[in-house]
Amino acid sequence: MKVAVIGGTGPQGLGIAKRFAIEGVEVIVGSRKAEKALTVVEETIEELKDYDLNIVGMANEDAAKAGDILILTVPLAAQKPTLEGIKEFCTDKIVLDATVPLETAIGGNPFRFIDLMEGSAAERTAKILDGTGAKVICAFCNISNSHLSNIPNDIDCDCLIAGDDNEAKGIATELINKLPGVRTIDTGILEKSRVIEKITPLLIGLNIKYKSHYGGLRITGIPKLDE
Repeated sequence: MKVAVIGGTGPQGLGIAKRFAIEGVEVIVGSRKAEKALTVVEETIEELKDYDLNIVGMANEDAAKAGDILILTVPLAAQKPTLEGIKEFCTDKIVLDATVPLETAIGGNPFRFIDLMEGSAAERTAKILDGTGAKVICAFCNISNSHLSNIPNDIDCDCLIAGDDNEAKGIATELINKLPGVRTIDTGILEKSRVIEKITPLLIGLNIKYKSHYGGLRITGIPKLDE
């Protein structure tokens, strides 16, 4: 299974790519420009030279075409143009969307949320990819970049997901649970992404208030999905 991280050269995307790569997943790092992806991958291989990585860099379009599961990790402003650029390669694929509508998209504060007409960023992705058969899942919205980059330490955070296709969510859960310390929790239909995404600015605000980078979310009293 090849995992393509679309917009994978930013802090979140690269953190996700590195984490999966060191767990033995075949990873493609996508970027708007192939040259940037290739440079970042070269630097990653050098940084993590103690690991046997299977990671390559490509332009977003090529990454989407080659990937079996796509993970979208771009800012809100880049969400629509990025998806329109890769739409033809999303047919029947699982697309994990980590986009969060933060006010930073319009020059505001990172702990404030923007309400979207579609209801959530993940629902916006589903609308853009409508007709392709893509199974859109909201995921990775609440795991901080600091947790992702803090290799090799475990990630002390649950990953809340939401989507309308149960089989796709099962595949996504198996993949995400490869990350050490992470427990994936299925919150239900894609509409639940409206709640998941709004948790992110709260966590950002808490990290600012308490001068931390590792504030995360743990849900208690809920068994693992495979139990």
